[in-house]
Amino acid sequence: MPPTVQISLPNGQAYAQPTGLFINNEFVDASGDEFTVINPATEQCIIKLHGASSQDIGKAVHSADTAFEGPWADLAAGERGALLYKIAALIDRDRDLLAAIDAYDNDKPFTAAQGDIEEAYQVFRYYAGAADKISGRTIETSNAKLAYVLQEPLGVCGQIIPWNFPFMMLAWKFGPALACGNTVILKPAEQTPLSALYFGNLLLESGLPAGAVNLVPGLGPVAGKAIAGHTGIAKVAFTGSTSTGRAIMKSAATNLKNITLECGGKSPLIVFDDADLEQAAKWAHLGTLITGFLISTVIIFP
Repeated sequence: MPPTVQISLPNGQAYAQPTGLFINNEFVDASGDEFTVINPATEQCIIKLHGASSQDIGKAVHSADTAFEGPWADLAAGERGALLYKIAALIDRDRDLLAAIDAYDNDKPFTAAQGDIEEAYQVFRYYAGAADKISGRTIETSNAKLAYVLQEPLGVCGQIIPWNFPFMMLAWKFGPALACGNTVILKPAEQTPLSALYFGNLLLESGLPAGAVNLVPGLGPVAGKAIAGHTGIAKVAFTGSTSTGRAIMKSAATNLKNITLECGGKSPLIVFDDADLEQAAKWAHLGTLITGFLISTVIIFP
């Protein structure tokens, strides 16, 4: 098991930061290139990590596929939901620490990070409740035929998230995938992997079956590319730049993966004649400068 590193956060909290990959309910050493996680405010090194190699991604896929065919598949939908409720409760318990980690790693205000963790908590609760409400339907037809719709999980889902909302994006990707019975391999952004790795501790505590969730921080051109191209992965969900989305779409074509891409957006601000100009200016300021212009919903000016 790789060592943990004791990190002291600016608000006075200290915690043990996992440094390895989280595969098959274990923190394991990575075999990829080393990368540095920095505090954007000070440009000082927080920690050095070894990223996942393509071989590590292969191990994570094997772990996720084994869980999909075994212990995770054996759970009833209500049991999956109960585990998601438990994960939500653990997030609620550690919400201040998770917010402090993201605030430090991402350099966002602590209050903004608190909002992200609240969103993540609510997402897990929502999908916990949805897990046993996914159903098929029969379709009226002639007596000689039977027509029905059956909702089935896809299998192993690869998920790649950006740096601007580290833990909230994790929840958005995990919640629906797990509720529907899929297993997950998630690569957090190499700039902000700390809260995702800490989340591995909560997964262990929740009793989630081994292999249902695998966390593989690493460099995009290595770990991300391996996830997009691996034939054992049935779906890739990506949030990030348009150029990277194009590359993922090309790699995913190897086995015609189901893909979901949330790439760069265009968000105009329209102010009508009868608008409250003071409020319009306030929201224009927020919408332009949020996350340092780097968010898909940032206001675009011509």
